[in-house]
Amino acid sequence: MSSGKGREAATGELVKQLSEKVSRLVRDELKLASVEMTGKAKTAGKGAGLFGGGGILALYGGGCLVACAVIALTGVLRPWLAALIVGVALIVCAAIAALAGRGEVKKATPPIPSQTADSVKADVEQTKESAHR
Repeated sequence: MSSGKGREAATGELVKQLSEKVSRLVRDELKLASVEMTGKAKTAGKGAGLFGGGGILALYGGGCLVACAVIALTGVLRPWLAALIVGVALIVCAAIAALAGRGEVKKATPPIPSQTADSVKADVEQTKESAHR
């Protein structure tokens, strides 16, 4: 009978260790998810800032193009040509900033912690293998 009590004690100790290890694993996975999501949020913020900058440049470019149209209607060649050149340059800068912003936003999506999800899947598989042994 002493071997039965020893087996129960050993089983109890194993269950306790399993509980502790699962708790530690969950905490570590949550920390990893938090770090990963913080990085993605920073990248999305950078992309949003570039989109905003592109919008402001487009607004100024539009203002220049409106000024260009007004000046062009007056029949004076040189001022409207200067306004046209500045307006087109601002629109080109706005397009470049918008494309760069779109690229940054794409890097941040999907907004799930994919590394953490992969790590959890690997942990589950390893636990299943250990349980089968």
